[in-house]
Amino acid sequence: MITTRTRGAAAVLGAAVVLGLTACSTGQTSSSGAGPASVAPVTGKVSLTYLQKQGDQQYFIDEANGAKAKAAELGVDLKVVNLGSDANKTVSEVQSAIAQKTNGLIVVVPDPAVGPQVVQTARDAKVALLTSDDQVCTNSPTPANCDKANLVPRIGFSGQQMGTEVGKRAAEDFKKAGWNAADTRVISASKQDVTVCGDRVKAAKEAFNIGAGASVQTIDVATDNTPTGAQDKVAATITANPGVKHWVVWGCNDENVQGGVTALQNAGVGPDNIIGVGLGAYLACKDWGPGAPSGMKASLFINGSDIGALAVQTMYDNLKNGKPMPAEAFAPTTMVDASTWQSAGVKCS
Repeated sequence: MITTRTRGAAAVLGAAVVLGLTACSTGQTSSSGAGPASVAPVTGKVSLTYLQKQGDQQYFIDEANGAKAKAAELGVDLKVVNLGSDANKTVSEVQSAIAQKTNGLIVVVPDPAVGPQVVQTARDAKVALLTSDDQVCTNSPTPANCDKANLVPRIGFSGQQMGTEVGKRAAEDFKKAGWNAADTRVISASKQDVTVCGDRVKAAKEAFNIGAGASVQTIDVATDNTPTGAQDKVAATITANPGVKHWVVWGCNDENVQGGVTALQNAGVGPDNIIGVGLGAYLACKDWGPGAPSGMKASLFINGSDIGALAVQTMYDNLKNGKPMPAEAFAPTTMVDASTWQSAGVKCS
């Protein structure tokens, strides 16, 4: 049941999203060359296809629900497709959507390497293209190496801002714990070929180093961004680093941190010796619900439904009203913990 207090928090957050997106947009548009060369305005009903990676993760479920709600409000015909982690499926589903006469594509790619092919396919068909969450480059499989003018318009969150908040919170908890830097290690877990993941963990490390007041060794752990994948890789990292008493864990998403915390606890490390700071909060809150001690100390709440809704609105405004799509638009975030996640409106998966 949603309480009045939760509804109020959600309403405030919704207003903040609108303001945040207005303030954070760079003002650049798809006319910079990142989108299809020419897209005709739609005079009748708008048809959109939302292609998502890892559509069974709670964040992307929320994103899809937000997109569906906004589509219903606008009278848009929306199809949501779960791509899983299959890059090849991305290309085939883009082709299928175009064959079915979709007016616009919103894509969260499983692998940025397919970006140029997706862009070219959309351009050839003169179908509007927008990305959410992850960046896509028009002429490179690696968005990190892409000139800004060649990045496809994107709706999402600022990786740098999110990582900074995670690193700041981890540093605060580290200082409060009074741990010795010499017997502490930081685990930074992420899928290392995803640009936004790199932005997040890099910013987290920089913020932590500034705020911790001590030099703590960071161990970069390459994962597939899933809980089980992170758990396996972190377990190996623990084995390779005997004698470490205290652990700080952050990553690209909640999945990485939950997997890391689980691996540490399975190895006999107690919650008092773990500082896990997640990103998403949809998994972190599962640890807080029972009220038992947990190594997951906090998580940055990102609301996927806001991104899905805004992506549909942005595409609709472009196709129906000719409004240029911003190069990037960002939504605000909120740090939550065991005492604040419910009032913030976090949904546990």
